[in-house]
Amino acid sequence: MSAKVLTKAAAKEAKIDIIEDGRGTQAVHDAVVAMRAARRSGSANTKTKAEVDLSGAKPWRQKGTGRARAGYKSSPIWRGGGVAFGPKPRDYSKKIPKSVRRLAFQKALSERISAGDVLTIDKFEVPEMKTKSFLAFLKKQTDARKVLLISDGFDQTTFKSARNVKPVKLARASDVNTEQLLAFEKILVTHKALEHLAERMSASVKATAR
Repeated sequence: MSAKVLTKAAAKEAKIDIIEDGRGTQAVHDAVVAMRAARRSGSANTKTKAEVDLSGAKPWRQKGTGRARAGYKSSPIWRGGGVAFGPKPRDYSKKIPKSVRRLAFQKALSERISAGDVLTIDKFEVPEMKTKSFLAFLKKQTDARKVLLISDGFDQTTFKSARNVKPVKLARASDVNTEQLLAFEKILVTHKALEHLAERMSASVKATAR
């Protein structure tokens, strides 16, 4: 059981609508930027002069000392004082329309298929729950180091055997996203998962046509 390259003709037979023109390039960019922005924690926080725990008393009297006037010890110009215009917790996420996300997914998958980077296989079968067994299975399918495995579901043997292999990622056909389709050297997908991807692509075409 070895993987085969998914050609354009085979993809069309599987009812995957491939984008063959320049449409969708900007959608891919927007979708990837939005996904990366959503992962930012936005938790950086600094205290203003009103929030630092310092006395509100004047450090010295207003006149007669020869020094510049000072009203409070929490001034941003002093050590230990507040921070002027410092970062506060914020939401970095960007909103993009569903139609753009769907178009981006369709475009990304189309490009990978056109480049010959998508391989199909009947199913993933790892004989025993060992990382070594998983690597041996993977080596029979492709020489690529970074591989995305897409299936409709994974058994515990496969999942636990693959979880320590960092350059490899297991993803369900219903959950895989545009960024993942672009991040790996090769994409290994089961025939059943290919049907789910075709359904997602058809939904994308219908939504775009409205």
